[in-house]
Amino acid sequence: MKEVPTAAMPVANSEASPVQTPDWVKQAVFYQIFPDRFARSQQTIQDKGITFQPWGTPPEEQGYQGGDLYGILEKLDYLQELGINAIYFTPIFASASNHRYHTYDYFTIDPLLGGNQAFRDLLDAAHARNIRVILDGVFNHASRGFWAFHHILENGSKSPYIDWFLIEDWPLRPYPNDETEKINYAAWWGIPGLPKFNIANAGVREHLLAVARYWVDFGIDGWRLDVPEEIKDKTFWQDFRSVVKEANPDAYIVGEIWHTAQDWLRGDRFDAVMNYIFSRAALGFFAAETLRMDYHPGGFHLTPLTAQAFAKTVEHMLGLYAWPIIQSQLNLMDSHDTARTLWTVNGDQSALRLCTLFQMTMPGAPCIYYGDEIGMTGPTDPGCRAAFPWYDREQWNEALLDFHRRAIAMRHRYPVLSLGDYETLHADHTIYAFRRTTADASAIIIFNIGHRATSVDLTIANMPASTHTYRNVWDTGEHRMQAGKLANISVPARDAVVLIAETT
Repeated sequence: MKEVPTAAMPVANSEASPVQTPDWVKQAVFYQIFPDRFARSQQTIQDKGITFQPWGTPPEEQGYQGGDLYGILEKLDYLQELGINAIYFTPIFASASNHRYHTYDYFTIDPLLGGNQAFRDLLDAAHARNIRVILDGVFNHASRGFWAFHHILENGSKSPYIDWFLIEDWPLRPYPNDETEKINYAAWWGIPGLPKFNIANAGVREHLLAVARYWVDFGIDGWRLDVPEEIKDKTFWQDFRSVVKEANPDAYIVGEIWHTAQDWLRGDRFDAVMNYIFSRAALGFFAAETLRMDYHPGGFHLTPLTAQAFAKTVEHMLGLYAWPIIQSQLNLMDSHDTARTLWTVNGDQSALRLCTLFQMTMPGAPCIYYGDEIGMTGPTDPGCRAAFPWYDREQWNEALLDFHRRAIAMRHRYPVLSLGDYETLHADHTIYAFRRTTADASAIIIFNIGHRATSVDLTIANMPASTHTYRNVWDTGEHRMQAGKLANISVPARDAVVLIAETT
């Protein structure tokens, strides 16, 4: 039996905060979908002569496999059974790339995805199932096909839209002949196909803010904002928030920022950011033995963490922002911009399970990247963007799928796991334990990353002397707390116990 002396360390709590975020996000479980690779439907009427790659073709930077919005609609039952109640789509506007970060019309859903009517039908069907939908907003840059940039291509310096982009000289060079020839306009990372907007231009601002308002009025539940730091104009994002929240005060605004983001999360711009700090910490602890050390997602190093270092990282993360923001962070393990978790941990399924269980027991909205729940794997993009194998069930890891269903169901069943305050209880060797607390429930979660089951005695400070009965809702069994002590808790190898006590 392992005696675990503890000194509870309050890290984050629900004291009143002037910053408010949408309540629905705090109990959401997101599912990120890359539309071209999720599901294809016979209902989508494509133009004659359209040819897609065979479904399941190894993913490459170029090429379309024909996933569409009606295909997603037809899989909503699957998502609902998984426990998903929110979807984040990578871009779906008209674009000349399979990932659709090259937008040429922000008011039109890509015809290859089924067009505006398909999105109308999908959105209504999702809302009928109480599934929220947020879209990817790419407002830093457009594409060479965007109508205003095309106007410049056709008219040169005589175009009235010349100031909508940042042109350096003439003639314009949108298609460099070789690596020695450079483009002569501002573009994201210097990529010719991604000309940057001149955000200072009043027409550009009005156009993009009109886009933001249009789709919220259409019915979407929020925006995920691509590379927002590239728009170095605080007032634009403040105006963006005002427009979105005026249209729907309950809309969610989450930015793609890979590091700490205090300036962005003061209540005047975003509700949250994509919490890559969460994923790096979880990978460092739960996959410490199997982590690919030569992989650096977003340019950040992945580092094995001891229990003590992990606890400090988590406490720092939870202390960065106001509590309503912490509850609304998008806690993801991987995405379309990273290698899949299974690849990052060299196929270690136990590490993926532990990371997922950590997502489902921590403050913040968990986000599952499509297919992770059935064991899809692959290196960074385009390798992480493979087609979902609907037509070959033998490729599915059914045990992993069942694990995800159970973990998500547990989070939904016990609101303390999403709404409760947080405090670290213990972090040493293979054991990491913390507590979540609401007015009517208490949860104690104990992780064991070791390869042997461990029996733990847990003493918790500042607990009433009366007896509490904690049920292990992740497995089976009961534990009775007396005088602030839980004794002889058996934590299986590479697993966790989730103990819940509810006030009746």
